[in-house]
Amino acid sequence: MNKQVLVETRLFTAMPASLSENNISKRGNPLVEGILATAEVKNGNGRYYSKDLWEREINKYKVLVDENRAMGELDHPDSTIINLQNVSHNIADMWWDGDNVMGKIEILPTPCGNILKALVESGITVGVSSRGMGSLKPMGEVQEVQDDFELLCWDFVSTPSNPDSFMHLVKEGLEFKSSNSYTKVNSVITEILCANGSCPII
Repeated sequence: MNKQVLVETRLFTAMPASLSENNISKRGNPLVEGILATAEVKNGNGRYYSKDLWEREINKYKVLVDENRAMGELDHPDSTIINLQNVSHNIADMWWDGDNVMGKIEILPTPCGNILKALVESGITVGVSSRGMGSLKPMGEVQEVQDDFELLCWDFVSTPSNPDSFMHLVKEGLEFKSSNSYTKVNSVITEILCANGSCPII
């Protein structure tokens, strides 16, 4: 069986909430948390990941978390390499809750991180998506992910495939409320793109 890039996407939704210092990173960046993946179920792509497989990969990935190198991108490339110019976030912590892989994610002050932050603060629903390499074996109605699977990272994407996962963004002393999310997001993106003095037509 040939290994291929495997992408699994879940919904990420910012929920209005007030924040304590525990929800701001040491560097002062916003943190979001929620379900990153679920083991032992058929996912939205018709794939099945065993808990043993996820446990092995999460244990390996925690080394990157501990070394502050668990970065991901805004949008999903069809690549096994994380492109630093597209990095938007870093996984700050991971743990298990039953069969769910939970994560706390720091949104970074990079160009892509600023766009992600603006989208989330405006109440836009985006997907959080695992990226890995592995092979598949048909098992009845599912494609079982095989033991050669390697987790690469989690990315934020626009197209969700699994509507039951929610993450929460909280900011100290403030509640996020959006009356016109599109206008707010467009305004913030225009501000970011025009910050260097040359403003493209949007």
